[in-house]
Amino acid sequence: MHVSYLAPQEFVTKMIDAGESKVFMSTRDTLIRAYMAGAILALAAAFAVTVTVQTGQPLAGAILFPVGFCLLYLLGFDLLTGVFTLVPLALMDKRPGVTVGGMLRNWWLVFIGNFAGALTVAVMMAIIFTYGFTEAPDAVGRRIGSIGEGRTVGYAEHGAAGMLTLFIRGVLCNWMVSTGVVAAMMSTSVSGKVIAMWMPIMVFFYMGFEHSIVNMFLFPSGLMLGGEFSFWDYMIWNEIPTVLGNLVGGFSFVGLTLYSTHVRTGPKRNQDFRARTARTPAPGE
Repeated sequence: MHVSYLAPQEFVTKMIDAGESKVFMSTRDTLIRAYMAGAILALAAAFAVTVTVQTGQPLAGAILFPVGFCLLYLLGFDLLTGVFTLVPLALMDKRPGVTVGGMLRNWWLVFIGNFAGALTVAVMMAIIFTYGFTEAPDAVGRRIGSIGEGRTVGYAEHGAAGMLTLFIRGVLCNWMVSTGVVAAMMSTSVSGKVIAMWMPIMVFFYMGFEHSIVNMFLFPSGLMLGGEFSFWDYMIWNEIPTVLGNLVGGFSFVGLTLYSTHVRTGPKRNQDFRARTARTPAPGE
């Protein structure tokens, strides 16, 4: 009988293999895959905001947003959030040829590709929301502009506490998003992969956690649509802390924990423990 579920020990090995393959991927392929991932996720974000505005139900947008993540994963494209979790595992596992430099190169190329893809869709959607910049933004465009303000200047108004909140939202985001990446590896069927990815992605989007690639769409769009914040507000009070939070969340809560317990499993407790601790029978018993 065919079993479409992989046990943790099996899919964690697949995670390490995936991380290794990304380190050795050509610059060309890394950029193409990252560009398309950023573009598809940006389109899904535009879709989710449109659904939220038109229905008045943020939950509806969150339920439908994962369609973009599922598509880009099934097409073999790469998000920065995913490589933050997978690539360090190949380094920790001492895979031949995997170096810190190779890991950082992969992260940088994926960042550039994701940004370029998300920015392309941001420009396209801004054109749609404004009829080619000839009219004021429509309702969806105005909502995107307000999101940009609230999640940059809004954090800045709280100073260090705002920065901490932003960082923690980034941590929680990639805990969920990378759980989606890993969950897809549990199944060998398309339907199983989609169901497993859908759940944690829906959680992160509805909870308002900060995803560095979604933000590569929302904030440049917001600037083009009249949001009252600057490019540097976006970088300092959102993108950079979000990237750092995404790195910490994905690596520590997903990659490191799964690797530590399912690959570097601790030794089992002594099998003779029960025998050694059993009560010695009293004489005559």
